[in-house]
Amino acid sequence: MDPFLVLLNSFSTSISSDELSALKFLCLSKIGKGKLQAVKKTTDLFTILLEQQDITLDNVDFLREMFKSLKREDLLTQLEHFEEAGEGDPAEQLEAKEKCKVERAFEVIRDSVGKNWKMLIRKLGISDAKIDRIVAAHPYDLEEQLMQSLLAWKKLKGKEAKADDLVKALRACRMNLVADKTEDALHQVI
Repeated sequence: MDPFLVLLNSFSTSISSDELSALKFLCLSKIGKGKLQAVKKTTDLFTILLEQQDITLDNVDFLREMFKSLKREDLLTQLEHFEEAGEGDPAEQLEAKEKCKVERAFEVIRDSVGKNWKMLIRKLGISDAKIDRIVAAHPYDLEEQLMQSLLAWKKLKGKEAKADDLVKALRACRMNLVADKTEDALHQVI
């Protein structure tokens, strides 16, 4: 059974009829009025959005925006956990050596970068919205905020995540001491 469909089915069981009406309204720009009138259940709406590829396994942005509009933090959290668990896709895995290098770079960065960590994460291309979600999920743990942000970057880049890119970003942020420490640590990775 497709885990993404199971997730959508789970969402549909927890969405009330009033919330379904709100979702239908939010979809007016994506789905014709005639199709929307035929929607009686949340699964019907999800089916149309899947068919039109407005939501896919790889792109849940529209789904996320709908849940935000409903102010359903519980569904947003479920969706985020599903996305994080999806890291096991073999096509997105790094080569073993590069993976070790990236993980070693993460350790050095975690231990060496302080309060300016957001500047680094932005330089790596992670949005402020994603950073804010990570901070909200770990409000009193600076190291965990940084690690989760680095993992988000790794997931975003997939096979293209390289330790050298981390060093370049550190240097671009004028964190040269951390960049030097990271390079030294990377030379020790066999």
